[in-house]
Amino acid sequence: MNICVCIKQVPDIQAPFRIVDGRLQFDVERYVLNAYDASAVEGALQLVEQHGGTVEVVAIGPASVSESIRKALAMGAERAYHIEADPSDWDSATVATVLAAFFRDRSYDAIFTGKQAQDTDAGLTGTMLAELLGLPYVSNAVGLAYENGRLIVTRQGDAGREIIELALPGLVTISNDMNDPRIPSIRGIMQARRKPIEALTLSDLGLSPEQLRPRTRVTGYRPIPPRAPGRKLEGEPAEVVRELVRLLREEARVL
Repeated sequence: MNICVCIKQVPDIQAPFRIVDGRLQFDVERYVLNAYDASAVEGALQLVEQHGGTVEVVAIGPASVSESIRKALAMGAERAYHIEADPSDWDSATVATVLAAFFRDRSYDAIFTGKQAQDTDAGLTGTMLAELLGLPYVSNAVGLAYENGRLIVTRQGDAGREIIELALPGLVTISNDMNDPRIPSIRGIMQARRKPIEALTLSDLGLSPEQLRPRTRVTGYRPIPPRAPGRKLEGEPAEVVRELVRLLREEARVL
């Protein structure tokens, strides 16, 4: 089974940040492998360890993304693809378009992505990619198994957990609740230095500037407004209840 995992390098959310002139400004330029994608890599590795196969990873970004690629390779992925581009002004649709162009003529049994990225929390790229490739997909997976040529995916739904049989080739977006990604060993880190990373450009994928134009844009960030102070009601219990009901009906308008 050949599983390809889409990974993303994101700002370390543990680093302090500020909002300056409507833009996020991190006090420390520290970037890490997206936690949801790390869980996707771990899930893929566990499947091939049980059933055989290979795990590959693909990432989009500048040269600095190689650090996260090497981490995925150190975890156990066998090969990586680096699409060299600056996605800072892209939206989820643009990222999905680039990944779809990458996968269009490639052979794979399954594509894994993280459920969402820690920087935007949009959670759209994986499902958009499945639509562009015409693949069946399952989102928000918290469990994976492989039986009789199909993936058995446990996903977290709104009303509980659901178990879905997914025909292959297919796509799964994975929650970081599914597992605890392994910490690369010294041996894994050393081996990662010798594993192949194929560099690709947007021209190699045959993409035009028009195809890369974002469909949405972020106009700015604002701090969460401070919460208004609460109001204390005093008096006899019956009077307090009547006043509370009136406030909920006339001011809060929730009744």
